[in-house]
Amino acid sequence: MKQTFEMAAKTLYGLEEILAEELTGLGADGIQISRRVVTFEGDKELMYKANFCCRTALKILKPIVGFRANNPDEVYEQIKKTDWQACLSGNKTFAVDAVVYSETFTHSKFVSYRVKDAIVDYFTEKGLQRPSIRVNNPDIQLHLHISHNECTLSLDSSGESLHKRGYRIEDVEAPLNEVLAAGMILKSGWRGESHFVDPMCGSGTLLIEAALIAMNIAPGIFRNRYAFEKWDDFDAELFEKISTDDSREKEFNCKCFGSDISRKAIVAATKNVKNAGLSGYVELKVLPFQEMEENPGKGILITNPPYGERLRPNDLMNLYAMIGERLKHVFSGYEAWIISACPEGFDKIGLKPTSRMKLINGALNCEYRQYVLFSGKRKDRINASAGL
Repeated sequence: MKQTFEMAAKTLYGLEEILAEELTGLGADGIQISRRVVTFEGDKELMYKANFCCRTALKILKPIVGFRANNPDEVYEQIKKTDWQACLSGNKTFAVDAVVYSETFTHSKFVSYRVKDAIVDYFTEKGLQRPSIRVNNPDIQLHLHISHNECTLSLDSSGESLHKRGYRIEDVEAPLNEVLAAGMILKSGWRGESHFVDPMCGSGTLLIEAALIAMNIAPGIFRNRYAFEKWDDFDAELFEKISTDDSREKEFNCKCFGSDISRKAIVAATKNVKNAGLSGYVELKVLPFQEMEENPGKGILITNPPYGERLRPNDLMNLYAMIGERLKHVFSGYEAWIISACPEGFDKIGLKPTSRMKLINGALNCEYRQYVLFSGKRKDRINASAGL
């Protein structure tokens, strides 16, 4: 009988429901949704699959111990009580990272140091070989999460954040996080049944994630390494089976079309698309959005236009007014989805959103808005919006 255990999948704010759907599809049980995290139950195979297949997960954690503490010394005492020989041996290296949301604990690094002290002292006091601390690429990565006085210490099965897929070799200014890009696409409901358009594509992240979703190619296909591969109980044969299974992949008979005003961006996007092995599914060209005169046929448009400090206020307002004008004149019949941290810019688009939701891009609070761009006469549009 397979041993099951509790796990926690970290994600970005606003993507929790999508991640829960992904985990359900992989066979997870006991799913509970919280802010930026989804907890679930499963076995080792599911842990491997969650790392390899989930598009909207940042980390897959396996909790070791949970407790309450009011200061770093209490954290030390609780950690020292834990049976560390069950998951860490003296010939291993380890590191601890901490995420703290608390008025009591104000220095996450100091808390991390106390956790390290407790683990080392545990081995020393038992007369055992003590594991070594190694910041970069340790054998065992530990993750401490503190919310007020609730503390959870977990094994980090992922290592480097899962948004770092491995296909992006060229960047431009303010690149979109891959997990956020995948979440935006999945939230739109698009799964490859029509063309995909990003007229301000930057280094191509939305286009690449869209092509992967359309063909149901696992995002982990590009990664070289996961933290669980260094665990003593790592099942290489099982992971090989998971990572080479292409039975769920499907054909994509449409295309992803990307353009940008910047030649440098298109050069970067071209390199990234080629590195991902998707050149046959993504078409790129240098073209300012304002000069776009036709769409490629039935499709969806999703884009991340510049906002914030990247443009002067007047230029920013003109940009969003232009976006609204092009959507109305070039993309009738489309759904358009736009993410932005600029409410005034949304106002300049001049279209009524069909839906809106909050997302976070880096440190910026954003809205993600859907516009249904009806074709035909105004009367028809009014009737359609009223459900007539």
